[in-house]
Amino acid sequence: MNNESRIKYFPISAFSVILGLAGLTIAFQKAVEILNFPVDLNVYLLGITVSIFAVIFMMYFLKFMMYRDEVRKDFYNPVKLNFFPTFSVALLLVSIAFISSNMLVSKYMWILGTVIHTYFTYKIISIWSFHPKFEIKHFNPAWFIPVVGNMLIPVAGIVHFNPEISWFFYSIGFLFWIVLFSIFIYRIIFHHPLPEKLIPTLAILIAPPATAFTAYVKLTHNVDSFAKILYYFALFLTTFLLAEYKMFSKIKFYLSWWAYSFPIASMTIASVLMYHVTKLIFYKYITIILLVMLVLLIIVLIPKTINGILKHELCIEED
Repeated sequence: MNNESRIKYFPISAFSVILGLAGLTIAFQKAVEILNFPVDLNVYLLGITVSIFAVIFMMYFLKFMMYRDEVRKDFYNPVKLNFFPTFSVALLLVSIAFISSNMLVSKYMWILGTVIHTYFTYKIISIWSFHPKFEIKHFNPAWFIPVVGNMLIPVAGIVHFNPEISWFFYSIGFLFWIVLFSIFIYRIIFHHPLPEKLIPTLAILIAPPATAFTAYVKLTHNVDSFAKILYYFALFLTTFLLAEYKMFSKIKFYLSWWAYSFPIASMTIASVLMYHVTKLIFYKYITIILLVMLVLLIIVLIPKTINGILKHELCIEED
C-alpha cells in the first residue's frame, strides 16, 4: 500500500491514542503528591503527548485536504461519526494537562477545544435526530464520546472562565449520558452483541460517570452524596469490565484497543480526587492499582500500534 492510500484511509479514531496518552499524563500529574513521582516525568509525558498529537493532526489534516469525500463519508458513517469529537476531547485533555505548567496555553487550548466540541455536539445530535439510516444495531459505546467531552469541559473551564459556562456544558453531557445509557442497556440486552472490533469500546462506559464525578467536584468543591453515586457507579463499571477480562483478551488487536486507556485514566484521576478530598487510604490504593494498570496497558498498546502501522494493518479501507 502506498503512502497516498494510507493517508486516504487514515482513521479519525487515531485521535483516541491522544486521549489515552493525555489521560496518562494527567493521572501522573495528579498522583505526584501522593505517590512521590519525579515531576520531570510529567514534563516528558506531556511533551510526548503533544508531539504525537501534532503528528496525528497533520496526518488527518492531509486527508482532509486531499480526500474530503472520504472525510465526509466517515462523518456520516453511523460508527465513525462519533469518533470525530476525539479531536476536540484531545484538545480539552491537553488543556487540562497544561494547567500546572502554562495557564495561557491551557486557556487557548480550552477555548479551541470547547468551540470545536460545541460544533460537534450540535452537529452530531442533529444527525442522530434527523438521519434516516440509523438502526439500533449501529448504537455502540462510541456514541458516548460527544457526551464525555461536554462533561470534561468544566474541568479546565472552571479555572479559566465563569462557572456558569461550565454548568451549561455539564448539563448537556450529563443528561444525554443518562438517555444514551438507557438506550445502550436496551441494545446490549435485547439485540445482537457488538461486533468484535467494537467490543473494546465497552470500556468507554466508565468514562462518563468518572468524568462526571471529577467535573461535579470541581464545580461544587464538595464530595456530596450525588458525587459518591457517580464515583461508585464508575467503580462498579470498572470492576465489572475487569471481571470480563477473558472476553477482552481473545480479541485481536484493533485501533479500538485504545478505548481501554482513557476510561481507566478517568477512573484513576477520579480516585486521586476522592483521596484528596476524603483522605481515606482506601482511595490511595485504588489509585495505585489503576495507575499501574494504565501504565501496563499503554506499554502494551504502543508497540502493538507501531507494529500495526509497519504491517499496514491500520490505515486500510474498511467496510
